[in-house]
Amino acid sequence: MLDYWERRAKLLRRKPDQNAETPELGEEVRLASLVEESIVDGPGLRFVLFTQGCPHRCPGCHNPQTHLLGGGRLYSLEWILSLYDKQLACQGITFSGGEPFLQGGPLAKIAQAVHERGGDVITYTGYRLERLQELAKEDDGISALLAETDLLIDGPFIQERRSLETPFVGSSNQRLLALSIKGEQALEQIDQFNEFR
Repeated sequence: MLDYWERRAKLLRRKPDQNAETPELGEEVRLASLVEESIVDGPGLRFVLFTQGCPHRCPGCHNPQTHLLGGGRLYSLEWILSLYDKQLACQGITFSGGEPFLQGGPLAKIAQAVHERGGDVITYTGYRLERLQELAKEDDGISALLAETDLLIDGPFIQERRSLETPFVGSSNQRLLALSIKGEQALEQIDQFNEFR
C-alpha cells in the first residue's frame, strides 16, 4: 500500500485520460496540477488546484514550476467539478499556486459551485489582503474570488522567515484570515489541530 507521500506524488504526476469523455468545454482555468485528496493544504481532506502563473516568484518557493504564465494546461470548469463531485469525503477546495487571483473569475465560479455543494473554499495568495482589496476595485475576478473565499492564507513566502510552527503556512509573515463563518470554522479546526501537536 502506498503511503501518503507516494500517493500524493502519483496524483501530481497523473494526467487526465485524453480519451475520457469530459463535459462540454466552457470556461477554462490554467493549472499546473491538481490533487484530489490532500491533508496538507488546509484543514480536513481537501481537493486542491495548483494554478499556473505567478508574479511573485518568491525565492525558495515550494512550487516554482507554477511561475510561468504559459505553463501548465487548460482544464474546463465542468471537468474540474466532475472530479470534485467524486471526492465525497472532501471538506472543500483549496486554490494554491501559482497565484490564484490571476484567474479570479473562473476560480470564483468553481468556488461558488463548491459552496452550492456544501464545501468550503481556502485560497492561498502571495498578495496581502489589503492589496487584494485595492486590486478588486478594478478587477471583477479578484473581487468575485475574494467574495467566495472562506479562509484566505495571504502574504508572500519569505525564505528567511520559514516556519513550521503554524500549520498550512510556509513563513511566519503569512496570515490565516477568516472571511466568512465557514472560514471561522476552518480556523477553529486548525486551533484544535494545534492543541494535539
